[in-house]
Amino acid sequence: MQETATTAIARHEAWVAGEVLIDRIPDGRGGRMQVVGGGSANTAKALARLGVRTCFIDGISTDDLGIAARAELEASGVDLGRSRCSEKPTAIAEVTLDAAGNAQYVFRLDGTATFDFAESWLPHGAPAVLHVGTLATIVAPGCHALERWAAGLDVPVVYDPNVRPSVLGDRGRYREIVARWVAISDVVKLSVDDLRWLHPECHDVSGDIGVARAMLAQGPSLVVITRGEAGLVGISSDRVIEVPAVATAVVDTVGAGDTAGAVLLEAIVAHGLAGLCSDRLEETLRRAALAAALTCTRAGAQPPWADELRSATVSLPHPA
Repeated sequence: MQETATTAIARHEAWVAGEVLIDRIPDGRGGRMQVVGGGSANTAKALARLGVRTCFIDGISTDDLGIAARAELEASGVDLGRSRCSEKPTAIAEVTLDAAGNAQYVFRLDGTATFDFAESWLPHGAPAVLHVGTLATIVAPGCHALERWAAGLDVPVVYDPNVRPSVLGDRGRYREIVARWVAISDVVKLSVDDLRWLHPECHDVSGDIGVARAMLAQGPSLVVITRGEAGLVGISSDRVIEVPAVATAVVDTVGAGDTAGAVLLEAIVAHGLAGLCSDRLEETLRRAALAAALTCTRAGAQPPWADELRSATVSLPHPA
């Protein structure tokens, strides 16, 4: 069958499905500033800034916050043609930062455009990869439509649970949801905090790797754990690859893990799932570590552009 121009483009396109919302974060002067956030939106923005054709899929409000969210995503080069325009309000996350710059969130989600997923409007197609994650995978009823839709697409799926206990505090229920998504995913990317909240019996790297191997047994080809200052580790059926973090002056960690996830997507678009899971894995994890470090140098989720990442590669650590 002859390949159409649309099909050829889709083979080099990434879809990112999930939430875009507004983070209200401390401004350092006793007040708050509003920045565009949401784990999936951060991933889409980071991926587009790396030069990958990126389509973001969510409900986006026509209110002032939604207009701001749309403008920022488009300014980063994200295609919003498959998102849904809605008169419902934009979801909001109230962010607090600890002394190390780590973020905690309290959300206002009910009745928003942000989680209004339905199979009646979710798109059909065959991108190079689909990324799904964060609150969109747990906020009902939209999460159920999103899961059915993702399972029905014949494309590699990258899943990032980005655990939010303030929204769903029932650990057992959360684990059930994560297990369902893991079963339909090809790559799982999660933080060590996510993993250890879901599995409090884990206290060290060997325990984390054990959980990752259990996930691999459910079907994925790769699990990547982001570990903050300890770097990243990628686990596949035949290898465990650890890379160190890139030392930097941290302003906050908002969007750092999402940026690392975008680098995994970039590698799948460029080299395929098999390429990422084999000879490209260490190189990709090192690039992800650098991209995440650059994001940490800025307030809010402001991932690096491709040229910034290129100019910073000289600082990448290498094995002794």
